[in-house]
Amino acid sequence: MGLGLLGKKLGMTQVFDEHGNIVPVTVIKAGPNFIIQKKTKTKEGYNSLQVGFDEIKKVTRVNKPLTGHFKKVNIAPMRFLTEFMVGDEDIDVNEVASEVSIGMFAPGDFVDVTGISKGKGFAGVVKRYGFKGAPASRGTHEFFRHGGSIGAHTFPGRTMKGRKMPGHMGAQKVTVQNLKIVDVRGDTNILIIEGAIPGPTDGYVIIRKAVKKQK
Repeated sequence: MGLGLLGKKLGMTQVFDEHGNIVPVTVIKAGPNFIIQKKTKTKEGYNSLQVGFDEIKKVTRVNKPLTGHFKKVNIAPMRFLTEFMVGDEDIDVNEVASEVSIGMFAPGDFVDVTGISKGKGFAGVVKRYGFKGAPASRGTHEFFRHGGSIGAHTFPGRTMKGRKMPGHMGAQKVTVQNLKIVDVRGDTNILIIEGAIPGPTDGYVIIRKAVKKQK
């Protein structure tokens, strides 16, 4: 899949393009990122680079296994760790404890951004899946926003998996593909990306080069 960056969503704003049109953008703090661990096919069976982001200021809040993990590479503990599956070329070029530069992206590039969507708590089928609900007349009584029959009978005698029912809404991993990079500010490690990305303000995100090619 290739090496990417970890970042934190700072919020949304708007900028003007070269034609004077308003463009909604998301601002991401995408650095500094450091390579914490390298895994190779000969030792672990696959190639990957573990990247860390967002230094933990109070070291006392880090447990002993993680403290030792970061101490091996002489880097301060990080809050957000992710592995990127990479090819042989990335394994050879990137060294442990080196910084992953935001310069891998440039204005005009397209990226895929992964984040955890906003959690919305327990929701019924009308809000969660857009069910129409029951009619408000014709004798309907206390059944306006119910989901209706779930299809259980003597056979199979149970509710089938995947049935759309009330439950926890949001707080899931979501990837938005083919978002255009508007600006890259290397001095402050800021990425400005056109459009919205998953998650709340201060939520962690993963930025990779777009998989699907633009038409």
